[in-house]
Amino acid sequence: MKLTALATLTLVVALALSGCTTGAPETDTTPASATAAPADGACAGVSVVVDFGALDAPEITDCVDTATATAGTITASTVLATAGVETEGTVEWGDQVVCRVGGRPAADETIKVAGETPFTETCASMPAAAAYWALWVKPTADAEWEYAQEGLGSLELEPGQSVGLIFTTGTETPTPGS
Repeated sequence: MKLTALATLTLVVALALSGCTTGAPETDTTPASATAAPADGACAGVSVVVDFGALDAPEITDCVDTATATAGTITASTVLATAGVETEGTVEWGDQVVCRVGGRPAADETIKVAGETPFTETCASMPAAAAYWALWVKPTADAEWEYAQEGLGSLELEPGQSVGLIFTTGTETPTPGS
C-alpha cells in the first residue's frame, strides 16, 4: 500500500519506534534530536524511511537534525540511531550488513518466502538472498532511491539526503515506501 506524503506524515506523528515483534508503537518516544518531517515534506537534515515490508509492522519516517555533524556529513548508522531506529549487524560483517531493524526479524521469527524453505535469521553472516534488509539512499529530495554502495557504518550522508531500509523478500527489491 503506497501512502501519500500527508498520510505518511500523519503516521509519523502517531507512531513511535518499537522493537517488539508485534510492531505496536509506543507513544512519544522520539529522541529530542530527531524530529518529524515538516508537513511540506522538506527535511533540513537527513530523512529516514524504514519499511518493514513482509514483516508487517508500521513504516517509520523521520527527519534527523544534522546541525551537529562534523564536516557536514554523518554516517547512516548514526542517523538511524539518532532517529531511535535500532539496527543489528552480523557477526561476520558487523554494521556493514543489516540483519535486524527494531529486533525484526526476531531470532525466533520464521521467515516464509514463496518457493523457499521457511527459516530463521541467525545474523551469523550474509542474510538469505530471499529475505534481507536492503539499504537505499536518495542524494536529494527530488531524486530516485538508489541502492546503497556501502554499509551503514561507512555510508556518509549530508543534509537533504535520505536513507531508507526495506525488508525485501522474493526476487524483487522495492524501494522504501513503495
